[in-house]
Amino acid sequence: MEYNDAMKNRVKRLEGQLRGVLKMMEEGKDCKDVITQLSASRSAIDRTMGLIVSSNLVECIREADEEESTEESINEAVQLLVKSR
Repeated sequence: MEYNDAMKNRVKRLEGQLRGVLKMMEEGKDCKDVITQLSASRSAIDRTMGLIVSSNLVECIREADEEESTEESINEAVQLLVKSR
């Protein structure tokens, strides 16, 4: 699978967000603020995973004729999405 620049940029933003959370923790910021930022990070990770799985699904369907059935490819992608929850 090829990961496009948009996917990579999402992960880079997540990296920065998590560094910010660590800095908040080191500075002794309020628990509520840290949890809010961690929750936002988790949501961003979930959205990124969804984007990657959906892109993978399209790729799997395109290649299904050569390797396996379309139904198997779809089931595999759905299982990846379910595992991410």
